[in-house]
Amino acid sequence: MLSRPYSYLFEISYYGARFKGWAKQKGQPTVEGKLERVFRFILGHEDFRFIGSSRTDSGVSCRQGFVQLFLREKTDLETLLPVLNLNLSGEIVLNSVREVPRDLNLIQAVSHKTYRYFFAEEHSFPAFASAFVTQVHQFSDLDKMEEKAQIFVGKHDFRAFCKVTPNKTDFVREVIEAKVYLTEEFAGNFFPEKVYCFEVTGTGFLYNQVRKMVAAIWHFSSDEIKERLANPEKEYKQVPTAPAHGLVLWETVLRDF
Repeated sequence: MLSRPYSYLFEISYYGARFKGWAKQKGQPTVEGKLERVFRFILGHEDFRFIGSSRTDSGVSCRQGFVQLFLREKTDLETLLPVLNLNLSGEIVLNSVREVPRDLNLIQAVSHKTYRYFFAEEHSFPAFASAFVTQVHQFSDLDKMEEKAQIFVGKHDFRAFCKVTPNKTDFVREVIEAKVYLTEEFAGNFFPEKVYCFEVTGTGFLYNQVRKMVAAIWHFSSDEIKERLANPEKEYKQVPTAPAHGLVLWETVLRDF
């Protein structure tokens, strides 16, 4: 018999600058850690477990992700949603909740994810914009960046565009779409006149992959990107990692279940 037979799915948003990433770390503010503290307080016990659909890096925000909660007893979480959000203080928002089958594997249920990275030129850059937009010294013009973004589309070995960790052996990932454009998501006195967006959709991403792809479209030539994708096992100078605060997990799409 399952110790926690009830399963609930939350859609979640959070402001990443407040946290050292998703996963719990001793002595550090994390999304998972704050969720656990608030749920422990509201539910009055700690007999529960979370699984997140994404483990975002420190400083990365999320517009739409998912969290699966396992409980021992059936609970009306929809009624508790307002008080949960009040205690999450606005830096994390649980947008909705529904009961789902206990055997749902949230990680495997993710069909694809879309990330957006926002950036602008350094001149006339308002201080408030730094919450969501990265200030960049120099980058290629829009047409060239769009051309370089297209090179990433398809299934490739991305080991030259990620932070390699000792336990990682599979570096093949599929990029479904990648593009760069001027965005209208930000407007007004708090933001630069021109804000650019690198948008990428894929079935999954490696550690720092999106942020290294962003740095490559800023500063690398098309030939350099092609060379690293074609010959990933060669020794290369490491691709810089773009700052975290410009990155947002924009959309997470789940398969039907």
